[in-house]
Amino acid sequence: MPDLLIELFSEEIPARMQAKAADDLKSKVTHGLVEAGLTYAGAAAFSTPRRLALRVDGLTDRSPDIKEERKGPRVDAPEKAIEGFLRGAGVERDDLIERDDKKGRVFFAVIEKPGRMASEIVADVLEETIRNFPWPKSMRWGSGSLRWVRPLHRIVCVLTSEDGSDVVPLDVDGIKAGRTTEGHRFMAPDAFKVSSFDEYEARLKRAYVVLDAAERAEAIWHDATNQAFANGLDVVEDKGLLTEVAGLVEWPVVLMGEIGADYLDLPPEVLQTSMKEHQKFFSVRNPKTGKIERFVTVANRETADHGALILAGNQKVLSARLADAKFFWENDLRIARSEKMAPWLEALKNVTFHNKLGSQKARIDRIAALARELAPAVGADVEVAAQAAQVAKADLSSEMVYEFPELQGLMGRYYSEAAGLPADVAAACEEHYSPLGPSDVVPHAPVSVTVALADKIDTLTGFWAIDEKPTGSKDPFALRRAALGVIRLVLENNLSMSLDRFVDAQLVRHKGNIIDAMSDDEVEEIIEAIAKHGVFGAAYRMLKEARGGEASEGLEAMQGALPDASDDLLAFIHDRLKVYLRDQGVRHDVIDACIAMEGKDDLALLVARARALQDVLSTEDGENLVQGFKRANNILTQAEEKDGVEYSFGADPKFAEDPTETALFDALKEAEAKITPAMAKQDFAAAMSAMAALRGPVDAFFEAVQVNAESDVLRRNRLNLLNQVRTQCLQVADLTRIEG
Repeated sequence: MPDLLIELFSEEIPARMQAKAADDLKSKVTHGLVEAGLTYAGAAAFSTPRRLALRVDGLTDRSPDIKEERKGPRVDAPEKAIEGFLRGAGVERDDLIERDDKKGRVFFAVIEKPGRMASEIVADVLEETIRNFPWPKSMRWGSGSLRWVRPLHRIVCVLTSEDGSDVVPLDVDGIKAGRTTEGHRFMAPDAFKVSSFDEYEARLKRAYVVLDAAERAEAIWHDATNQAFANGLDVVEDKGLLTEVAGLVEWPVVLMGEIGADYLDLPPEVLQTSMKEHQKFFSVRNPKTGKIERFVTVANRETADHGALILAGNQKVLSARLADAKFFWENDLRIARSEKMAPWLEALKNVTFHNKLGSQKARIDRIAALARELAPAVGADVEVAAQAAQVAKADLSSEMVYEFPELQGLMGRYYSEAAGLPADVAAACEEHYSPLGPSDVVPHAPVSVTVALADKIDTLTGFWAIDEKPTGSKDPFALRRAALGVIRLVLENNLSMSLDRFVDAQLVRHKGNIIDAMSDDEVEEIIEAIAKHGVFGAAYRMLKEARGGEASEGLEAMQGALPDASDDLLAFIHDRLKVYLRDQGVRHDVIDACIAMEGKDDLALLVARARALQDVLSTEDGENLVQGFKRANNILTQAEEKDGVEYSFGADPKFAEDPTETALFDALKEAEAKITPAMAKQDFAAAMSAMAALRGPVDAFFEAVQVNAESDVLRRNRLNLLNQVRTQCLQVADLTRIEG
């Protein structure tokens, strides 16, 4: 069985595209080979800045012969139908065979396809792959029609077997396949021929090319950490940067340089970001002081002066970059210290957050107002939370964040500290963006949590107010991430709060900005009413009555729009909660059973209920009780539909004929005595346990008693008894939503 070597040699491929391109080459070629009838033992793809390579081991030397029998129309079918079958099968009339079938005599065609040599198939598959390669961006060059990420110079395509190696005949836009490749552009530019993958890889390494990107990355990290360790320093880990740098070089040479003394007092994050973004340098930190003192760069060649000239040039460019950063830093510090960031907040009036949601300054004011309302529920000081919300986004106007947007929040912390603001305010400036994803750290400081919640709730309610919701996979404003952030902030800080109240209040603020007919006083008045009564409808009615039964056009419009938006947003948050809990092993039907209950906008309460229900359902008693509940509910539902009445007037123990009936009455009384106070205390575990204890009496009742007895008195009493079973169980969760 031959082995296949493919190399596509071009000008430099952008580092960010290399890994995916290698995977695409492997998948497109191997899938094409398999579809054409070849099999293989294994395959691996590689990439460097100037080449994509693929090895395929144990390839079959030809595809199998295929004999296919295809059924056609009846012998007496119209001539056009027979001619169509002949064209589709690719056979002549004389090649058809007649056979008896259920519907009479039928034509059959036997189609034979001889196998093809591996070289023919490889040539076809590789040409198709090259011509239709899925580069994110591609280009044409010269007078040809071929498109590639950068000009393609050579194609190596060799099949190697025990008898030797052969070049696969292939010509793509004038580029003929061969066995010749090149080494390092500067250190070994001469071409050489190869006959197998092992020889190819070995000769490349002798020509100063490390083919495997993972090997290059490992070498870079090994040399960088060794050099840092020798100087008592640490390299700041950055896997993304390591992958990118490994894609910039074919022969990595690690060099360590020094940062000018004038720049050592810059914040470590500023140094690290500037060096990474502009120069692709690794930062080297002093573990004793935490300061960034040196940098690591990776050259693509060895030099006689051991990289001294390369380092000198890099240090010169870096010094210019850091001079800019130092200027930004010192200028920003002056504004933070002398003017308490006031000019930045003023400038945010002219920065549009969204054309339908106003400026960044208007958004900050909304967040601060909501932070005041959230603070008591989170356990934060109201005034400190409001102050933190007002300055949390001030750094967006700073020169440093304008240059490096990824430092927003972090620079806000530095500037707040420089302005002499409380430590809680400074921390909130940095932490209020968190969590940014499912694995990001969640803040726990009360002020930070308050501002983070206010920020995310304002974002969600704003886009719901203007009906800009995620659709399908599209989520341009990261609203799913914002909803997950709200969920994690609430749950991981164990906050018990009614989200509806805060969502409604913020929707009113957004609608107040959108509906011109509504004054600021009306907005504030209705928000105060919501804070007292918790729902929009009650607040609306209060205001309408206070105005003698009249309301403004704006209030009328909001009265109809807000409840729908509020309910829809809460459903969206519940959808994200389902995903979050499913990842933690909580069943989706358990979550649905708890969402159907009152208090579903209290996420901590909802999750506590769901976990308790899941624990009960994992026991035999819990599982069997659900079956008993469903049986009781089905019997009761059918009887109520048939009789046109509700059996909810209370069963009487004096009509119990069977001991199991009496036992069930006693068990329900005992369960109610435990469930009701447990639910009042939100002790779901105790309530679920008391509910599960009903399993035995319910099972015994159904085994011994016929509910639909001939006596109307007995039948009504037993149906009312089943209603008590249903009512007791539904106090805890909507068991009708449990599957199975």
